[in-house]
This record gives sequence, structure tokens and C-alpha cells, in this order.
Amino acid sequence: MKYEAVIGLEVHAQMLTDTKIFCGCSTKFGSGPNTQTCQICIGMPGVLPVLNKKALEFAIRTGLATNCTISTYSRFARKNYFYPDLPKGYQISQYENPICEHGYIEVVVEGAVKKIGITRIHMEEDAGKNIHEGVGNYSFVDLNRTGVPLMEIVSEPDMRSPQEAVEYMKKLRAVLRYLGVCDGNMEEGSLRCDANVSIRPESQKEFGTRAEIKNINSFRFVEKAIEYEIKRQRRVLEDGGKVLQETRLWDSNRGITESMRSKEEAHDYRYFPEPDLVPIIVEQALIDEIRSGLPELPDAKMKRFVSDYGLPEYDADFLTSEKAYAEWFEQAINEGCKPKLASNWMMGELMRLLNEAGKSIEVANVKPAAFAELLKLIDAGTISGKIAKTVFEEMFNTGKGPKEIVADKGLLQISDESAIEKAVDEIILKHPDEAERLRTGEEKLLGFFVGQVMKATKGKANPQMLNDLIKKKLS
Repeated sequence: MKYEAVIGLEVHAQMLTDTKIFCGCSTKFGSGPNTQTCQICIGMPGVLPVLNKKALEFAIRTGLATNCTISTYSRFARKNYFYPDLPKGYQISQYENPICEHGYIEVVVEGAVKKIGITRIHMEEDAGKNIHEGVGNYSFVDLNRTGVPLMEIVSEPDMRSPQEAVEYMKKLRAVLRYLGVCDGNMEEGSLRCDANVSIRPESQKEFGTRAEIKNINSFRFVEKAIEYEIKRQRRVLEDGGKVLQETRLWDSNRGITESMRSKEEAHDYRYFPEPDLVPIIVEQALIDEIRSGLPELPDAKMKRFVSDYGLPEYDADFLTSEKAYAEWFEQAINEGCKPKLASNWMMGELMRLLNEAGKSIEVANVKPAAFAELLKLIDAGTISGKIAKTVFEEMFNTGKGPKEIVADKGLLQISDESAIEKAVDEIILKHPDEAERLRTGEEKLLGFFVGQVMKATKGKANPQMLNDLIKKKLS
């Protein structure tokens, strides 16, 4: 029997506020355990939370960017459960009245545009962190994360493959980063997701029994965890068993999901309205003000890159996938770069060097102005494309400008026709048999002669002039 996967994601995004959602404690990552806590976030009796206005604005900003309806009335609820990293014995979240509902984002999978619905976006506080490793026979609790502001972005079960889920996560992360509401750092836990996965016979309309995979923290693991879970559920059904509704954990070392506990339902958490926080009344004027301040988002920027710069959609999609890439590219264009040449070099040489160095584009030694200067040298015929790669790598490693490197290393391109002709003649004399074969039509030998002359001139010969001279002499 052929089965179809049904996938929905619950994405937790840590908001880029300086302080926690209900108190003034810092949200800075990496501080010593339990150094960023107060009576409010550790749940001391009698304390009262106060909503961080910036967190509310960030949630509205996200809702508008993802085509949601913003609720003019929303409120917080208590989600009750007991775990060592939850000092109050409940989490302040939103349940019946979330801040944003009924949105969507569009993704491209295998060349086709697909709309993924967003059920809701709600605000909540994060829990602390249990530490089990490296502390002997004990478990410790670090409450620094307790009260850190989160948005939970819940998708509709609209995805049908692990690839669609990954594209949805990538697009959502890009939107959050463009908005400046979340840094999207999955390694530090500021963006993570739970995946709800079920399968059903292709002809069946009803959903199958779903399993929830908790706390997946990379795009690769999202894809691998969902792939594994689909295969696991298929095996269960084909063996005559039933898929259990449960919560599972992804073990990235073994590449499998493991049962953690039976899946809770909403009633298990005994939600009730948070009595210490008043309802949130959002006036239309605030929504309009936030809407007017939204930046150009990835989809709109991609279309503009195609129309304004004449880029292929593939290039434009890559360059707008990260806000930093798009800004870097446009700064280079403003310095006089040709768009397609700049795009080729960014997607090729720049990304290669960044990946090898493990650096982000924001901290690269090469700045857009120097990058533009290098491409102008190529365009003017001052250096060849091959030499330019050597120069660019030196720029990347040292931060020096291209003209300085070209001068220091004597890398100016040879465009003196007589000098190139002399080099061609010398190579022809050294290889008379190959020269004769080229004259009689063995055209692949053209590359041989170009390579030999380039070797003799240390890669400095003007490529176009060199090709023309060889064809003229050996045609």
C-alpha cells in the first residue's frame, strides 16, 4: 500500500529582547548558571509578572509578516505541568486567545510554489534547563532560560514530505531574521521545532495517528528525523500494528526517534486564564504603526532582484535567503559591480571561503567595496579571472585591497599583443606535432596550447587575446 505523510511543525522562536517576558532579567546567552534570575522568573510566592511590551510588538510584527490576523483581544493562560526546570509548576503561555491566527507562508519545492498555513502564533515563557551530564550522579537545574520570551508558531498539517518541512523552516527562519525578532541560531536553541508526523493511505482523507518529535535543532535533523519517523510508522502498519500517539525524541547520533512518553492532550495541562496578567487589548493604531515599519521581506526582495538586476530566480533566491547576503550584495552593486558577475562570485568563491573558514558574511575580511574593486579589475582586463581567484583568497585571509595585492605580487594581466604572440610562438615551436594536429582539425588541442601559454606567463596572459592569437596562427 502507498502511504502519504502528513506533517505539521510547532516552531519555538526566542525573541530578540534584552530582557525576559515578565521581568527585567537579562536574556543574554552563555552566562553562568542561575545568574540571570529573580523572584519573578523563579516563581517565588506573591510576585507579579508584567508583560514586556517589546515581546508583544515582536509577536505582532511576525504575525503581520506571515499574513496572520492580529487579535485585538488576547490573554495569557497557565499551562500546568510538573518538571524540575519549571519552578512555578506551570508555564505562562496562551491557549484560547492567541495574539495571531490564520496566516501562511509560501515555499518553493521542486520548482512549485506551495502555501503552508499557520494556525496560530502565541507568546509564552521558556522553561529552564536540566543538566545531567558532567555532574557525576546528580542532575542540576539552570534557570537562566526561565522566562525568556518565545513565540510558538504552529503550522497547519499541510506538509507532505521532509523536504517541504525543511523549506518551510528555512523560509520561516529567514522571515524572522529579516524582521529582527529572532536571531535564528538553532545551535544555541533560539530556534527549534517539534514535528508532528503521521501517515495515511493515499486514498484516505482522515489523518492517521500522529507522533510528536521534540526539540529538533537543525535543518538537517528536521529532514532526517521526519524521514525516519515516516519509515518507522510504515513498518508498524505493514507489520499489522498500530501507531501510538506519543511524544518521541530524535537521537542524532543513532539517527532514530525513541519513545519518550504518551502524547499529552490540552486537557492534560489543565489550562486556565492567567489571573496575574490582564487581557491584552491591541488597538488598530498600534497594528498599523507596526505594519508601516515592516522591512522588505524575502519574497518581495527576491522578485525585485530578478526585475531590477536581471538575475535568474535561482541566484535571487539564494541571495535573499539571508538578510546579510542581500545587504552585502546590494552594497557591492552600489559600488559599481555588474549584478550577475557579483552574484556568481558571491555564490561561488565567497561562499566557499566562508564555509571553509566557518565564518559568517558579517565578519568576513572582504567588504563589499573591496569586492567591487576586484570585479572592476576583471572587467577592465587588468587581471584575469584565474588570477582574481588568487587575489580574492588573499583579500579574504588578510583584509588587504585588491590593487595592493596585485601590485605586491606582480599579478597584472599581460595585454600586450606582441608579448603574448612571442609566448605563443615559443610554445608552438616546442610542440610542432600538436600544432599540426590542431591545424588539421583536432580542436581539443586549443585548450592544450592555452594551458601551456598560461603556464609560461604564470596565468597573466589576457585569455581572449591568447585564444584569438592561437586560432589565428594554427587555423
